[in-house]
Amino acid sequence: MLADPNLTILFFISLAGFYAGTQNTLAGGGSFITFPALMLAGLDPLAANITSTVALFPNQITSAATGRKLAGGIGEISLRELLIVSVLGGAVGALLLLNTPVTFFARLVPWLVLFATAVFTWGTLRKTPLHAVSFVSNRALITSQFLIGVYGGYFGGGIGFLMLAALTVAGQQVRMAAATKNVLAMAMNASAVALFVFSGQVHWHAAIALAIGGIGGAFAGNYLLHRVSAKLLRGFVILVGIVLTTWLFLR
Repeated sequence: MLADPNLTILFFISLAGFYAGTQNTLAGGGSFITFPALMLAGLDPLAANITSTVALFPNQITSAATGRKLAGGIGEISLRELLIVSVLGGAVGALLLLNTPVTFFARLVPWLVLFATAVFTWGTLRKTPLHAVSFVSNRALITSQFLIGVYGGYFGGGIGFLMLAALTVAGQQVRMAAATKNVLAMAMNASAVALFVFSGQVHWHAAIALAIGGIGGAFAGNYLLHRVSAKLLRGFVILVGIVLTTWLFLR
């Protein structure tokens, strides 16, 4: 794909990026679309994961910038401290990924997708937001955010719901938590992307096609925001996750 890009394949990759950008804007879970699309295009799991992360980053910047004014810290922990922890966690996760052999990552991917699908399903089916509980200490919140950052830099599926759960348990209102998790997701992926672009694992033709589609999808998502059921879109992501998990275990 790098040496002799197939325009037809790149066109379908851009369509996947368009849908993923729309999906991210409306309900989240765009990586569930881009990751299998890149694998079907011929990339190995490691390259597909890294290329998808780089390609979706512009979409994350847009989401973070849009809701920046609503984002904030929790109690004595400032947003800046959460950002620093997220950046460090994302860098650790990215370094772990870059030092993971392709064959090992290929065996690990089905379990990662299974975990991400379970987290996404839990977040979708949860009827009411979690409430703050008094025993969540500052250290516990910082530790959980660092670990989420490590997971985000390594794979990233389901990080939105993981952060939403952690932030609401710690005391943030759901609307603020949603904006905060977008900013923190952008931060942890910024450090990962900074390492990935020099890794040699990014398939740039595919990444550019995905990014262009994702930017278009962001505009489409904003247009459809009040016209399409987010529950329907999340249901589709869960279905994709189940099918993808099954395929990865059987392949």
